[in-house]
Amino acid sequence: MRILGIDPALKITGYGVIALASKCEQNHAANRKNFFLLEAGIITTSARELLPQRLKKIYQATAKLLSDTRPDVVVLEKLYAHYRHPTTAYILGQARGIICLVTAKKKIPLVEYSATRVKKAVVGRGLAPKSQVQRMVAHLLGLKSLPKYTDVTDALALAIAHSYIAKFKI
Repeated sequence: MRILGIDPALKITGYGVIALASKCEQNHAANRKNFFLLEAGIITTSARELLPQRLKKIYQATAKLLSDTRPDVVVLEKLYAHYRHPTTAYILGQARGIICLVTAKKKIPLVEYSATRVKKAVVGRGLAPKSQVQRMVAHLLGLKSLPKYTDVTDALALAIAHSYIAKFKI
């Protein structure tokens, strides 16, 4: 199974694709990994571009990503809007909407988890700091260093969390 985690934003959208290892692969692997990193990266847009062009770029890049990586499921973080920052939620909602549209057009299941549920699945604590999530993601995937963008780490955390939640129904 391939899981694509996406951390949507208008400026930098992070993504990460992991593949779940089969029981046979887990038994033969020395470290008995449950999943493997296939691809990770970012989709960027410029503030100098008009909003429709930025959303089009996210749409096209996401469509290509789905075609290239062929995930079985896409995972997004549930939208959390703080009342002090309504504009941020509005902008984030547009990027999320584009990603939801692409997954629907490609007929790929989409699941959403709250940030606290993702942190609890990956770290064991729903209120874990972002730095702890980053280190745990790097450890679980056997990365020698943290990804340059936290958006990538967040996307990978979404994919990892789904692998645990779907497997154990936590």
